[in-house]
Amino acid sequence: MSNQAARLAIEGGSPVRPSMLPYAMHQITDEDIAAVSAVLRGTWLTTGPNVDAFERAVAAAVGAASVAAVSSGTAALHLAYLAAGIGPGDEIVTTPLTFAATANAALNCGARPVFADIDERTMNLAPAAAEAAITPRTKALVPVHYSGRSCEMDELRRICDRRGLLLIEDACHALGAVFRGRPVGSGPADLAAWSFHPAKHIATGEGGAVSSPGRPELVEAVRRLRNHGINVDARMRAGSKASWFYEIDRLGFNYRLADFNAALGTSQLKRLAANVARRRELAALYARELARFGELVLPAADDADHLSAWHLYMVRLRLERLSAGRAEVFAALRAEGIGVNVHYMPVYFHPLYERLGYRRGLCPVTERAYEGLITLPLFAAMTNADLADVVAALDKVLGRYRR
Repeated sequence: MSNQAARLAIEGGSPVRPSMLPYAMHQITDEDIAAVSAVLRGTWLTTGPNVDAFERAVAAAVGAASVAAVSSGTAALHLAYLAAGIGPGDEIVTTPLTFAATANAALNCGARPVFADIDERTMNLAPAAAEAAITPRTKALVPVHYSGRSCEMDELRRICDRRGLLLIEDACHALGAVFRGRPVGSGPADLAAWSFHPAKHIATGEGGAVSSPGRPELVEAVRRLRNHGINVDARMRAGSKASWFYEIDRLGFNYRLADFNAALGTSQLKRLAANVARRRELAALYARELARFGELVLPAADDADHLSAWHLYMVRLRLERLSAGRAEVFAALRAEGIGVNVHYMPVYFHPLYERLGYRRGLCPVTERAYEGLITLPLFAAMTNADLADVVAALDKVLGRYRR
């Protein structure tokens, strides 16, 4: 290899890739386009039959008894909390290693998120830490299946049963994941929140859902809350003699999912199994190719109890083995054409939470992990050659900064 080829792109060398490989990328097929086009040519653009069909398809995919589709994963969390009766003066216990929506939705209910530390190996909420964070004001535990690997849900369920709490899973990373032979969403949580953002396993554009394996009354509450609290939907009114009449029995929101979004999601769900299988192939290939890098801590592998949906592939830098920090490594990989990202800054590091009185040092395991976190590209359409480029860029960059 010539000196010019070996020099980092950020220092004037040639990049590994001429164009950026994104960390995530949706896929749209002709079948998806046809499904959306059919809705656009039809009668219902919103609150129509395609939403019902999508809800049934999601229920079948996750093993839930009931599903309510909503406009985003954030809306799903917000309405799940409200349906569960979480409000002013209440607390939820959750992880700080998540997108802020998990906690923000509690704030939007007037409740307070309480952050408990993670398990360093799995990066998921540690059950012992979660139980230690429970107070008389705690209403629910809200584990997040970080990157698509299920939390220890049976243990969390036992804690909730002992303490009289609800168990609400933030499953926005975990569509297609399996815990102890059952799909995530089929229990033991009371409610699950899902996201269908384009970076996820299927896309509706923007969209989400709340599901339950055994609490249909909570999902029905979500249905009303998503539509301003109205107690009869538009299609029921259209077939009624008094079609103008409806009542609002509680304060709700416009969190509806449009029919063309739902049609896209139903079409995409047909490819969910293949999508997740490909992500697992890529994760296994990453694990094999990256095992030789002593500067990296790899994510926990799948095992008999946990089959991850591999929404994201995160590694942690062993900074003590490098002469550069995470920011320098990140910038160097980007310059090589590798669209790395970071998931996530601990929620309570955000200025909003600092103003609310949260302080750094609260969850030391999370904070140590965050300092070295880097998300590598992973999506179903990614090729083995793409992955080889990621490995080549890591080889180049880590070689440059290796102590």
